[in-house]
Amino acid sequence: MEREKLGSRLGFILLSAGCAIGIGNVWKFPYVAGQNGGAIFILIYLFFLVILGLPVMTMEFAMGRSAQKSVVQIYQKLTPNKKNWFWHGKAALAGNYLLMMFYTTVCGWMLKYFIDTCSGQFVGLNTEEVSSRFAEMIANPWSLIICMGIVVVAGFAVCAVGLQNGLERITKWMMLALLCIMVFMAINSVITPGSEEGIRFYLMPDFQKAEAVGWGNVIVNAMNQAFFTLSLGVGAMAIFGSYIGKDHSLLLESVNVACLDTFVAITAGLIIIPSCFAFQVEVTAGPSLIFITLPNIFNAMPLGRFWGSLFFVFMSFAAFSTVLAVFENIISATMDLTGWSRKKSCLINCGLVFVLSLPCALGFNVLSWIEPLKAGNTILDFEDFLVSNILLPLGSLIFVIYCTHSLGWGWDSFVKEANTGKGIKIPEWMKFYCAWILPAVILLLFIVGLMTYFQ
Repeated sequence: MEREKLGSRLGFILLSAGCAIGIGNVWKFPYVAGQNGGAIFILIYLFFLVILGLPVMTMEFAMGRSAQKSVVQIYQKLTPNKKNWFWHGKAALAGNYLLMMFYTTVCGWMLKYFIDTCSGQFVGLNTEEVSSRFAEMIANPWSLIICMGIVVVAGFAVCAVGLQNGLERITKWMMLALLCIMVFMAINSVITPGSEEGIRFYLMPDFQKAEAVGWGNVIVNAMNQAFFTLSLGVGAMAIFGSYIGKDHSLLLESVNVACLDTFVAITAGLIIIPSCFAFQVEVTAGPSLIFITLPNIFNAMPLGRFWGSLFFVFMSFAAFSTVLAVFENIISATMDLTGWSRKKSCLINCGLVFVLSLPCALGFNVLSWIEPLKAGNTILDFEDFLVSNILLPLGSLIFVIYCTHSLGWGWDSFVKEANTGKGIKIPEWMKFYCAWILPAVILLLFIVGLMTYFQ
């Protein structure tokens, strides 16, 4: 079968950015930036995004474009005589399934809150009643299963229509709408009376705050955010590399995707942080920010139901764009391995992902007695730990070694593919950095991540 292709370069950039843009951009980046010195953190983050994220993303794109295969068969196509690399392809595919085992549930949360906000379920509730809504939602197994099921069925239904007519068309409109909504909401947040302190907290350089946190911690936090924001390590970017032509160099395309991802992260902060300060609400990180703090703010502000609905549309789009991208990776791998049609692969994987996602949905209620790793953990925490702390950094490390050393694909083959087309080229002087320094930094992040988690 001739490999499917995306219809436009814009579609490729928006699909890749949609995969990278996730809920972590919204509920983690703004708070971490504000706590680590504001503009100082953002500048350090951008530096590490350039030296860490861009090279690894370019390698994933290059492997996919050269092999014209999904991650599960990339290694066999590029280096058929080097047998053991293919095990990472299988591990990467397992990582995609594992990511969707909890991400579909979280995406379902966004859908549920959009419906509840739109229908006025939060109108008239006090702070305690708003807080209790999230606890009530996750305590109801049927609510979580139904919302997760809608996400799974809708995601595979879009992918089943086809690469161009389904995935590309829906993602383009969804991502463009997401960007417009974000800009609209950010302007409203910034002009809200009392938001000035929040803008200073978020964007002004604060050396005293950075010194209080510790410069070492600021740097490590910026490195972590820059590295993990692009969803690298499980072949999620390689699949879109396999769907494009050779008109443009891949470092240029990586820059475009990273810029879009960073724009969303920074704009999300402009939506959330000034509003929190304007309404004198504690800025907190994680799910409590999205599901407790912000609904209280929307209740307090004029036209709060409208702004709340817009916000959860934006959150639903951000989460669903990642779901669609990873589903496509799973579908493509299934087609490569079995020879099945796209529709058959979607149908079977729809049932499989739904069943695999049930433990996470039930982990807050029926299976809440299961606490993996440490007390207070949920099944979601455990699955997130495996993906974020194990599979993403180690997978990225394998991609880097494979693309820069002769025991894998090798530097010359990688650069030849990456530099094909118009745009920014990878200079030869980067070879030493990519082959030796970059792997060492990724390994350091892996070790620090494990140490931090188990402290």
